[in-house]
Amino acid sequence: MRKQLRREATSNFGQKFFGGDMFLGDSKRKGKMTVQEAGRKGGEKTAQTHGRSFYSEIGSKGGQTVRRLIREGKEREQEATIDG
Repeated sequence: MRKQLRREATSNFGQKFFGGDMFLGDSKRKGKMTVQEAGRKGGEKTAQTHGRSFYSEIGSKGGQTVRRLIREGKEREQEATIDG
């Protein structure tokens, strides 16, 4: 049920803001591609040019950033309870 509602909302959004043809079959799109298709093509190109180690490296950097942000948030929370 939820997936059906999401699909309908996405379809309505496309019709309202993109002229509706973004979500039609390939034969009716006239050269346009969906965001999903663009992401897939971009990911494939990145994989070809950078390789597997690139994804490992950016994943590691992302994890480090998340850990740092969590630590900083906890520190601010402690400071707020001490000051407050």
